[in-house]
Amino acid sequence: MLLFIDESGHDGHNMPCETLAGVAIAEDCLWNLVRAIRSAEREFFGDYLRNLHPDEIKGRTLLKRKRTQSAARTLQIERMELAGLAHACLRKGMEASRQGLTRSTATEREIVAYSRQIMNFAHHVIDLAASFNVQLFASVVDVTAPRPEPGRLRKDYVYLFERYFYFLETLPVRERGLIVFDELDKARSHVLLQQMAAYFLGTETGRYRSSRIVPEPFFVHSDLTTGVFLADLAAYILGWAWRLRDMRQPIRPELSPYADKLHGMQFVGEKPRRNEEGVWRLFGIRYIDDLRGQFDREEEEE
Repeated sequence: MLLFIDESGHDGHNMPCETLAGVAIAEDCLWNLVRAIRSAEREFFGDYLRNLHPDEIKGRTLLKRKRTQSAARTLQIERMELAGLAHACLRKGMEASRQGLTRSTATEREIVAYSRQIMNFAHHVIDLAASFNVQLFASVVDVTAPRPEPGRLRKDYVYLFERYFYFLETLPVRERGLIVFDELDKARSHVLLQQMAAYFLGTETGRYRSSRIVPEPFFVHSDLTTGVFLADLAAYILGWAWRLRDMRQPIRPELSPYADKLHGMQFVGEKPRRNEEGVWRLFGIRYIDDLRGQFDREEEEE
């Protein structure tokens, strides 16, 4: 089982929440899912997005507020025209990028058609992932949440790995979980590897969970990896539109339908209670307002 992980809001792009998201995809489903998404790109845009888009394809570029506002303009465009107009918009954008221009020659109809196709494409991609039984895990973190001491694995990672572990526990005993991250710069990758090693090798809980999760991750280029793109898309949407009743962060209502679909894709399971009968109910998406572990909090109290 492969868990593709990406984050959104950690790089200061003015999001109300930092989100760490992971999508679990079975190896025997991965290539068919990739092919389905690539086919959808051609259906919605006339070609693969990587051939038409000057920038890396990420949730914050596809679903930015300007895009959703453009899609909502009161401009009549027949459904059969959308793909052709969107393709023209992308082609003109690529040409402007090659020439170093800040604006393309795309018409209003082409821009609106492209924006609507992006919105439709995002819905379709989430539906495809659900049809392949992709399981979603995410930690949605308040941007003001206290941080742990350097060297300790943040709680958003700990909770995500916890739920991934209990998902793996529902699979045949020989199934192991591999972790695939979006490529970070070398310094950040090194720090994350050290923190993961300290957790999976240096704590009782981490050692227990390493029986199902291989604690040495792979790092890949996100612009070439469909699984990481799915995780990034989910992280961006959840950061802006997934809210529990007590959360007070700003929300973008136009992204709520996407967040509702992702909510339905989250892992739902159980874990045994410690020293007592019964089980805890687990949900794949978790809200976190304090990233410190118990040890960090005890130090602060002292």
